[in-house]
Amino acid sequence: MDEELKKKILEIGNVIKGLPASVQEKAFEILLSHELAGTSTQKSKEAELTAKDQSGPENGNGSGAEATIQFRGGEDLTQQDLHLKAKKFLEKQSLSLDDLNELFYKEGDTIKPLFEDLKTTKSSESQIRLALLSALRNAIQDGEFEFSGEEVRQQCQFRKTYDATNFKANFRNNKKLFDKFENYDRDKPKIRLSEEGREALAKLIKDLQ
Repeated sequence: MDEELKKKILEIGNVIKGLPASVQEKAFEILLSHELAGTSTQKSKEAELTAKDQSGPENGNGSGAEATIQFRGGEDLTQQDLHLKAKKFLEKQSLSLDDLNELFYKEGDTIKPLFEDLKTTKSSESQIRLALLSALRNAIQDGEFEFSGEEVRQQCQFRKTYDATNFKANFRNNKKLFDKFENYDRDKPKIRLSEEGREALAKLIKDLQ
């Protein structure tokens, strides 16, 4: 078996471990099909577009985010895409729609992440940053600044920043960011941001740009 393919299969296996057993087989098939369809080729083209954009305005390109969005077949978020609570959050934190468009894009009715680099090498910090960004994406759509801990677990696994031993402790050690939080319960994975958590989110939005 091709070593690259073998590596991809192992990576997919790690990703789906956190999913319910009833959907693991289907999820494996979908992710494997995606890889075989040429994910690596897409990433290389995407990187090429971004690199060309960063070479300067004389090339007639837009921002790196715009180039990536265009390649992925998506589009920028508009004011109409934002829930009222998300708009109020932006206003309160002196943020703009442009700030959101540096981190997310829209594909149909789905809000998808645009960011790649979380700008940290610590697994604990990556986990919390992914949690905050997940809450932001939910707030854009339904106004609720909350996230699923299990979705964050999957994202950490996918990004290879998952620390199984300290996953629960990382949430507990940052409980001030979460509303009425004491301990993480896998059976009740929904966690809401506190006011301090929203402030940390606003700072993160600025730090990632």
